[in-house]
Amino acid sequence: MATLSHSELNSVREVVTTHLTTASKLCTYAESCHDPQIKQMFGTAAQQARQSAQNLIQML
Repeated sequence: MATLSHSELNSVREVVTTHLTTASKLCTYAESCHDPQIKQMFGTAAQQARQSAQNLIQML
């Protein structure tokens, strides 16, 4: 992988932070749901957001 500039690295950092924040919020939503299907939907989306953040980190 090519070397990232400081600006590019900051952009990736922002995306990772956004994904992790989104995952946290989705977990909170899942915990407050009573409908099992919606709870599962939020849980799955949270897991995908965390995985996306982890994938980005690993590519660095």
